[in-house]
Amino acid sequence: MLFSATILSSAFSGAFQPQQGKDNVLTEEEQKNGWVLLFNGKNTDGWRSYNNKPFDSWEVTNGQLYCKSSKDVKQRADLITVDQYDNFELSLDWKVDKGANSGVIYRVKETSGPSYETGPEYQLIDDEGYPQKLEAWQKSGADYAMYPPLEIAAKPAGEYNHTTILVKGAHVEHWLNGKKVVEYQLWTPAWRELKEKSKWKEALSYGLAPKGYIALQDHGGGIWFKNVKIRKISSI
Repeated sequence: MLFSATILSSAFSGAFQPQQGKDNVLTEEEQKNGWVLLFNGKNTDGWRSYNNKPFDSWEVTNGQLYCKSSKDVKQRADLITVDQYDNFELSLDWKVDKGANSGVIYRVKETSGPSYETGPEYQLIDDEGYPQKLEAWQKSGADYAMYPPLEIAAKPAGEYNHTTILVKGAHVEHWLNGKKVVEYQLWTPAWRELKEKSKWKEALSYGLAPKGYIALQDHGGGIWFKNVKIRKISSI
């Protein structure tokens, strides 16, 4: 059963708008509403690599968390939050280099496989400049390989976008630059049927965890993040 628009709208605190003023800080209003910074603009405190793999692909530069695309990177790994989350509102700003591809993956569990085999992925990609033809479910804002965005709302490569992800029980919403581009219910018969027809057919644990880490995907680099913040919300 879908939540009513009234109930859903009350879950948000206005974080759909891009960060105004100084980056990587919380306003008094945000603090009162329970927001917590996940990136302080100075270092990667609060993050670690998926499965604690060694890596040299991430760096903090000019208040931005950057996954390097340079060929001299020798060890790549997704970054995941130290804490796990079940019901939350995640807000962040991101941009991609030309032809780059990444994602924000949520309710991730650490296994011997990659992070995207357990957690749904909010796709981040250069929609216009990617070197290969993209399917609709590969475009920015999609629930990757499951639900395509209702419209193309991402800005061109090199420009910052604002993303909000709401996860409330089985209900999920993807917002991009102020527009709701994806809305779906986990674990329904329709969701399970779609999963069986997708690339996740053999990924038995995909999308099933009620709680997990948030991962920033290292898919060859060329992705920038700032103003990454989260607040826990009730499942009711």
